[in-house]
Amino acid sequence: MAKNADQVCVVKGWQDAPTVDESTLDDDLSRHFYYTLGRDKVGKSQLYLYHALALTIRDRLVARCRVTKQQIHEQKRRKTAYLSLEFLMGRALGNAILNLDLDEQVAKALQEYCTELEQVAEAEHDAGLGNGGLGRLAACFLDSCASLALPVIGYGIRYEYGMFNQAIENGHQIEQPDNWLREGHPWELSAPEQSKRVKFFGHVESYTDKYGREHRQWLDSQDVLAVPYDVPIPGYKNDIVNTLRLWKSEATDEFDLSEFNAGSYSEAVARKNLAEQITMVLYPNDSSENGKELRLRQQYFLSSASLQDIIDTWVSKHGEEFSDFADYHVFQLNDTHPSIAVAELMRILVDEYELDWQEAWSITTKTMAYTNHTLLPEALEKWSVSLFARLLPRILEIIYEINARFLAEVALAWPGDVEKQRALSLIEEGPEPQIRMAYLAIVGSYSVNGVAALHTELLKAGLFNEFYQLWPEKFNNKTNGVTPRRWLAHCNPELAKLLNQHIGDEWVADFSKVSQLRRLYDDPKFHKQWQAVKHSNKQRLVELVKNRCGVEFDAEMMFDVQVKRIHEYKRQLLNVLHVIHLYDRIRQGDTANIVPRCVLLGGKAAPGYYMAKKIIKLINNVAEVINKDPLAKPYLRVAFLPNYNVTAMETICPATDLSEQISTAGKEASGTGNMKFMMNGALTIGTLDGANIEIRDAVGADNFFLFGARAEQIDDIKAHYNPEQIIHQTDSLYKVMQLLESGHFNLFEPNLFDDIIAAIKSPHDPWLVAHDFASFVEAQEQVEQAYLDTAHWTKMSILNTAASGMFSSDRTISQYSDDIWHLEPLLDTSAQQNTQKKSS
Repeated sequence: MAKNADQVCVVKGWQDAPTVDESTLDDDLSRHFYYTLGRDKVGKSQLYLYHALALTIRDRLVARCRVTKQQIHEQKRRKTAYLSLEFLMGRALGNAILNLDLDEQVAKALQEYCTELEQVAEAEHDAGLGNGGLGRLAACFLDSCASLALPVIGYGIRYEYGMFNQAIENGHQIEQPDNWLREGHPWELSAPEQSKRVKFFGHVESYTDKYGREHRQWLDSQDVLAVPYDVPIPGYKNDIVNTLRLWKSEATDEFDLSEFNAGSYSEAVARKNLAEQITMVLYPNDSSENGKELRLRQQYFLSSASLQDIIDTWVSKHGEEFSDFADYHVFQLNDTHPSIAVAELMRILVDEYELDWQEAWSITTKTMAYTNHTLLPEALEKWSVSLFARLLPRILEIIYEINARFLAEVALAWPGDVEKQRALSLIEEGPEPQIRMAYLAIVGSYSVNGVAALHTELLKAGLFNEFYQLWPEKFNNKTNGVTPRRWLAHCNPELAKLLNQHIGDEWVADFSKVSQLRRLYDDPKFHKQWQAVKHSNKQRLVELVKNRCGVEFDAEMMFDVQVKRIHEYKRQLLNVLHVIHLYDRIRQGDTANIVPRCVLLGGKAAPGYYMAKKIIKLINNVAEVINKDPLAKPYLRVAFLPNYNVTAMETICPATDLSEQISTAGKEASGTGNMKFMMNGALTIGTLDGANIEIRDAVGADNFFLFGARAEQIDDIKAHYNPEQIIHQTDSLYKVMQLLESGHFNLFEPNLFDDIIAAIKSPHDPWLVAHDFASFVEAQEQVEQAYLDTAHWTKMSILNTAASGMFSSDRTISQYSDDIWHLEPLLDTSAQQNTQKKSS
């Protein structure tokens, strides 16, 4: 008998699916290795064994993910969709095994293959779907959401090529493609039947319905398919598995076929390629018009597909009734990248479901929440009106309507103040009018948060002051955090074991309990254990630096580290000037108080960022000169680690003694590397910038090396800044500049660093490198004095870890949930309890 088209044949309910518990792990690994992958021996490569193990672990994640979704569905839970153009996930295998508490079982299973987890994990490529801290923060947040049992789904883009692989050739950064998917991604599950159509180009026309109401219609668009790929995100030992849904762009069938039939094969292929280009590469340098268009296409593609996904699910359950939609949904916009979602949600509600404007706007402004991640005005995205008109004509109309209604509100708040309207308008006037995307996010959201206490205050006082005056209730702070699962328990297993022995293991799930370490900070026996762990971690980093850089670090020396995106405001240049200062002291024989140190720098410069790439070249040239000088070898070694990524950081941060967080005050929104280093017992040298302020408050001023101008002093300093005078009045800086200007680090590359020298000397240098140099050197001398007293340094190290509890992303996400999202943790149900028995 023929089945009804809507009828679903269920052979076996998911509750009756085969078990995937620890007792079957060995068998499942063998099944995937021998049958799913068709292998009969491991061989030299661990790749197939890694894939088999990943599929084995994924089976267990899928079982839990199914139950988690069922809970959300049955309990009709309020949930958050976290929209981010970046998710810097790193490797998944080790983190999943940790969160599922399968370490012992996996180790036992791998014995049959004569290998260990650490070797197998090396076969996994980093999922490099982000440029830096923003994307890694998003990954930490997803881990915390699942670990806190909060119903949160992440939405991002499945870039075929992630953040570029960085090679160093003759000291220069060389960008190479990061084809992270070339050997497959066993963690993902595709769902092509849930694909969405995203519109581009075309034009807009009006039509009148039978009731005389006018509507707008987006016609003749060039549609692109958004195909979802789901990656499970496990919570820590709680059987909750959330989802990260990544969208891949594909061409629709119809325009390819019609053009092919018309004999225009090349045009059909070109359109297909244009569609697939959207998710081909992690958003590019937007210095060219083509780059800008692709980046805007990516942002709209992500926002439209994700909102359609949420609304389609709602309509399938509730029909076209949206009166209580806002009671059950929150859209968190991770920076300005997905801010176009404000206009897209209005388009869907007004155009597709025919809600009146005010009802749709009420829903939008009750569901959108915006996180700002920058204090740099140039980093707030703007798009030309002409680009919008061509690429997204209907969205442009909606933005103009939002702006008109908003400016009427501004006029009521400041009657007759035309300048105020011009300053707050979503459309920036000029020869080429621009749409201010951050302004769109603020106007369309009910919550606007910064990511560190100083950052939020500076937003309210400066960048968004008028908006704060208009809506003070919207603004709040949520200081960033990082997950202690990956950034201590996983990456520093020896320290984790030591903590477990002395304070128990509850700190992994409740990181506030790490404060119990305070009682041990003065225990000589514990000191020796702490020092032994640090030395072991330093040996791991010694091997990494030797293999990747060819530089011999010494684990007996102090490890001084600055790894992060290369940018002038992060002041890697200031760090290099101090290295040159140390080198000059050594050459002059002033070595009596020098603490031998290994200086490690790493990070990627944006491909089009000339000065950042020049700084990388300077670092490498300085390193080469110093490392070849036999006088320097006992006291100073320098390396630039190529292709810095999440996996590299997992080796770096447990080994670090001194964490360099030296951005110009008032420029870093928060920083998260500073938190990872602190968790692992590194001491911080830094300015009062971003989360450094809260780190210093938490650990105490005596356990933090402070230097540099304060944010509130910057404007006064710039008003009469004379770096040439500072150089001549500061003997140490004068000597450093002499070495630079003499060409000592570029003997066979004349004038190579003239631009850097000019930037340091410029009275318009916004980063105040010359101004902060003397203060930096003084703070570094305090570091040396502290490091010479091993017992004192160890106390400070222990206290840093003990004080790092508030920098867990669990705390951050709890505050998002309590203050912005208003979520409730998922409750245990009988279904979950059954799954715990079957698959944990």
